[in-house]
Amino acid sequence: MSKKTVHVTPHGDDWQVKKSGNDRASTVTSTQKDAIQVGRDIARDMETELFIHGRDGRIRDRDSYGNDPCPPIDKKH
Repeated sequence: MSKKTVHVTPHGDDWQVKKSGNDRASTVTSTQKDAIQVGRDIARDMETELFIHGRDGRIRDRDSYGNDPCPPIDKKH
């Protein structure tokens, strides 16, 4: 069984943090920045991936906090 991933997605005028496969959001915030921080914390605790979506719903960024046997060289963080 694969681990759940964490997604930051639009939720009306707000932003939600949602684990894949769940119907309900873990958290709803008023800004994407706050949702990303909450999502990062959850992804680190779960040792999984974080997907950050834009207002259009498309993935605009992602981070991996799991045990990656071939980690890429991350220039962003």
